[in-house]
Amino acid sequence: MKGRVLVVDDEKNMGLVIQAMLERAGFEVLCFSDAREAVDAIESEELDTIVTDLYMPGFGGMEVLEHAKRHQSQVPVVMITAFGTVESAVNALKNGAFDFITKPFDQSELLEVIDKACRTHHERMKEPVFDEPTPKSQATATAAPRASEGYSLFENSPRSRELHRVIEKIGGSDSTVLISGESGTGKELVAQEIYRRSSRSDRPLIKVNCAVIPGPLIESELFGYERGAFSGAVSSRAGRLELAHEGTLFLDEIGELPLETQAKLFRALRDGELERVGGLSTIRVNVRIIAASNQDLAEAVRDKKFREDLYYRLNVVPVQLPALRERKEDIDAFVDRFISQFNARLGKTVTRVAPATRAALRDFRWPGNLRQLENVIERMVLLADSDTLTGHDLPEEVSSEVYGVSSGTSDGEPLGFKEAVRRKTQETERALIELALDEAQGNVTRTAEKLGLSRKGLQLKMKELGITRR
Repeated sequence: MKGRVLVVDDEKNMGLVIQAMLERAGFEVLCFSDAREAVDAIESEELDTIVTDLYMPGFGGMEVLEHAKRHQSQVPVVMITAFGTVESAVNALKNGAFDFITKPFDQSELLEVIDKACRTHHERMKEPVFDEPTPKSQATATAAPRASEGYSLFENSPRSRELHRVIEKIGGSDSTVLISGESGTGKELVAQEIYRRSSRSDRPLIKVNCAVIPGPLIESELFGYERGAFSGAVSSRAGRLELAHEGTLFLDEIGELPLETQAKLFRALRDGELERVGGLSTIRVNVRIIAASNQDLAEAVRDKKFREDLYYRLNVVPVQLPALRERKEDIDAFVDRFISQFNARLGKTVTRVAPATRAALRDFRWPGNLRQLENVIERMVLLADSDTLTGHDLPEEVSSEVYGVSSGTSDGEPLGFKEAVRRKTQETERALIELALDEAQGNVTRTAEKLGLSRKGLQLKMKELGITRR
């Protein structure tokens, strides 16, 4: 189970849609159409996240938020509403809402926000990693979670120490930052840490994943729209740039923006003003931009897939995140951190990792970087039969690469570490003997001499490995 979520929406069908969506994704859901019944549950139930409609007759979403702050102050509250005005959004954020999503919402976006909210709650229940003061106010669009959840883990390798030093230097400025790195390297965590250290940490942090919003909708998402601007625009809505006024806007996967939207974004950043879709008036905005991409944007500029002017507008302070395989010294610390995290979340008691298993985790390439490592450790902790993680617990993707053999037997049972090593050793021996036999044209005596074995010893080894004379 990913988390226990309470959903309250006076539109019963909408509540049921959200409930079904969350349950399919692995969440446990308590759903209410009456806000007063929901607040009773808030007082008595253990929850990881609360999702509430903002505008409901009588007892509304702001009242639900206030009640949650009094009775379950550590539980994130996500607001959903069809009326995306700046005033309502900022008011909810200032009062401690975790995030703010408008109807009609993108299901993947809502799932992502709720998943992050649950993760944040799990981390809040543990000791904080940082010893620094908390931000001046909680008026943020997302309660920036501690980086994965702590930048103290980035201090083992030279690359990580340099990254930590850069974040400390740029955190207090208002400069635009462009974070580059492979998928799963922690770009969003770095953005959150830069925001947490900034002078704008008491203002909203608004996030936009440019890769998950369809091209035709991204412009209205960023700049907002006026009522009647297009079919379905039944009311005016503020865009993410407006919502981030005096705060920070995090543009994730910015390389996915269509060229036309790139041009409009460049003008907005250059001039500090925008117009909503279908609007005539100019709106002034003061926003710090943190952008991120797993693409090589300089190459995209050369290929005419990304605007050069926008690239240089964003690339004021570049931050390049190293892949996990480039900072193997950090892997042990991350493994320990994730084990502690998942012990608490899953109710497990894993206390150590066998040395050979640690070595295997360090030797793996980690193409999915931190995100993949986190998923692997979660799987290992969940399925562990003892308090020690061994080679038996390694998933197929790791053992097959590190040992060169499948981690599973023909009946689907996982191999133990010793068996995996034995099979790899046999493969190596077989390859060496077959090569030597070919070079000796099948002569066993010359092959044995070449390999430094007795003739009898080579014959026994060939029989063991099923090698026939050439």
